[in-house]
Amino acid sequence: MRIAMSGPRPTIRAATPEDLKAVAEINAHYVTNSVATFDETPRTLDGWRRWLEELTGRGLPFLVADLSGEVAGYAYAGPWRPKPAYRYTVEDTIYIAPGRLGRGLGKALLGPLVAESTQAGMHRMIAVIADAGDGASAALHHRFGFTEAGRLTDVGYKHGRWIDTLLMQRPLTG
Repeated sequence: MRIAMSGPRPTIRAATPEDLKAVAEINAHYVTNSVATFDETPRTLDGWRRWLEELTGRGLPFLVADLSGEVAGYAYAGPWRPKPAYRYTVEDTIYIAPGRLGRGLGKALLGPLVAESTQAGMHRMIAVIADAGDGASAALHHRFGFTEAGRLTDVGYKHGRWIDTLLMQRPLTG
């Protein structure tokens, strides 16, 4: 798969505790200003530290797109659901810094996230996409082999409106 990038190429690497301030700032932007996440309160820096420890403790990837020492985006694979039978299914999360959108960073992050989740022994990846009319996230996931699994209508209420979620999935192993 060819990934077109505009501008300098990012280094995709494992997130470190030092990256979490930038991760928290990116996340806070989307929590506060968009419906891309159904969170209504930004996660604290301590919350991000605990989340990084939990994911890496499970052997799951938490990646950042590093542009010349600046975290321009992040992605991680987290547990899909807490029940034990779901332990081989992960949900992907990808966010790009607001000033860095449209530069191919989502593509640069999703490929390694899929690969590292597969290497971690995961069987399936789920994308839960807030569908507010912008098809960019769905298009990105389609490019990486995700297929639509369903739509949940009016399941989120944020910023005075009801939002659907589009569910997509991708096998990671045969």
